[in-house]
Amino acid sequence: MGPSTRPVFESLAERYDAWYDSPEGRLLFGLESACLRPLVVGTSAPRLEVGVGSGRFASSLGIQVGLDPAAVPLCLAATRGVRVVRGAGEQLPFADQVFAAVVLVVTLCFVRDPAGVVREARRVLRPDGRLVIGLVPADSAWGRSYEEKGRTGHPFYRAAHFLTLAEHLALLEDADLEPSGARSTLLRAPCDPRLAQEEVHDGVVPGAGFVAVTARPR
Repeated sequence: MGPSTRPVFESLAERYDAWYDSPEGRLLFGLESACLRPLVVGTSAPRLEVGVGSGRFASSLGIQVGLDPAAVPLCLAATRGVRVVRGAGEQLPFADQVFAAVVLVVTLCFVRDPAGVVREARRVLRPDGRLVIGLVPADSAWGRSYEEKGRTGHPFYRAAHFLTLAEHLALLEDADLEPSGARSTLLRAPCDPRLAQEEVHDGVVPGAGFVAVTARPR
């Protein structure tokens, strides 16, 4: 997270975490977790989530270590069994090649230097490790909806800068990572009454509001 983002997540950590227990939060968390899970569970330990927040995804996906610059969310993550480390994704406090998986879930849109975070993730990955990125494409209906919320003052989304899938893939290429799989969900728009019928699909589906991409070191 950038310096302007951390105070928001510090002061509103409980509000952020409580959203996951709302009807919308439970639905989206279930879909996004289902999208990510097959890409994460096939890896061995240890696994690291960069931008772990309150630990919802780490706990659900069996990720042992969570890093975040915001202290209050880390306290919540610790209650969910995550071993927490305070730090920035642009300068990970870990040795080279120690993790079998590094996971970033809607993280790169909140950091100062997305390319630096991906390079650091690449550095701490084992040669046979896997990077998993969960993202909301900027050019999807969901990305546009979140950006509009940010423009109208939403405390979290106003600090976000969403990237397209193509921009994420360029970051992987620049970090010498090779995409090796993808899954997609949220094909319906945010206000679609059929959202509860949404499913998860293998591969990249154009227009999907949430895409999980996995990549390996070249």
